[in-house]
Amino acid sequence: MPLSNANQPTMAIFASTVAAAAAAWPHVGSGDKLAVDGAAVDAMRSSLSTAQFGGVVVIGEGEKDEAPMLFNGEIVGHPSVTAISIDWDIAVDPVDGTRLAAEGLPGAVAVMAAAERGSMLESSEVYMMKKIVSGPAGRGVLDIDSTPAANIAALAEALGKSLDSMRVAVINKARNFELIAQVRETGAEWVRFDEGDIAMAVAAATSGSGVDLLLGLGGSPEGVVAAVAVQVLGGFMQARFAPQDPDQISRALAAGYDLNAKFELDDLVSGERFVFVLTGITDGVLTRGIREVEGQLELETFILDSALSDPILVRRLS
Repeated sequence: MPLSNANQPTMAIFASTVAAAAAAWPHVGSGDKLAVDGAAVDAMRSSLSTAQFGGVVVIGEGEKDEAPMLFNGEIVGHPSVTAISIDWDIAVDPVDGTRLAAEGLPGAVAVMAAAERGSMLESSEVYMMKKIVSGPAGRGVLDIDSTPAANIAALAEALGKSLDSMRVAVINKARNFELIAQVRETGAEWVRFDEGDIAMAVAAATSGSGVDLLLGLGGSPEGVVAAVAVQVLGGFMQARFAPQDPDQISRALAAGYDLNAKFELDDLVSGERFVFVLTGITDGVLTRGIREVEGQLELETFILDSALSDPILVRRLS
């Protein structure tokens, strides 16, 4: 089914991520993270105010990074629509990789996802999550409680690949240094990235991306956003909350979270309809970054919609 104006909320989400990326672009390389994020948030919110669907922001953006927010619980959509029905859970990250954009480095993207109302795991009280993500070959093969070596070996066998040809993404943070060493000890190639948790998780579930597996500790909100894409791709994902200090533990327990729970993909987001849209700001694993062409911005967007048969890569001038 081609992408058309009939595909709501897909077209509205597409327009909103393009607006966010284009607004962030003048600040790329400026060194000002808040300017990058603030411009993107304002543009995404403005675009959503005309959207012909009603949604509530379940995964918002900002508190963890002390940045402006499309806040949790915010109603989005045109008032004439939201007054009648609010049918969607919305997850936003107007700029995933604010530092990357501010410094003009690869990997910054604008992201938004949607699923049926009441289907997304609300994770605002726990910032960190242990994750494992792969494509469909990981189903029934991988387990977050297995060792990294066992998971890499099992997935290599399922994919018919040698260990030294496996490419495993782990975010380059101190909390993951031991894991990175374990990945390297298997003979697999470590795919390094410093930010951009969402795009790399989606890449791990996307055939032909060059990433076979994602492991390690990353953001909890980013994990739920990525789970929407993994659902569309038919991939594998498990996660577990991983608070990193006593304050986070206290907040998590006060919110009623089970810190021992192992989340399957359907626990992160469930239902039958999923939409995930990612627009590149700087060059990345799924899209290339913005280009200036004859006074206009050329943007590339990666679109997943469970109502469509295949992923779509759209390049447009704005």
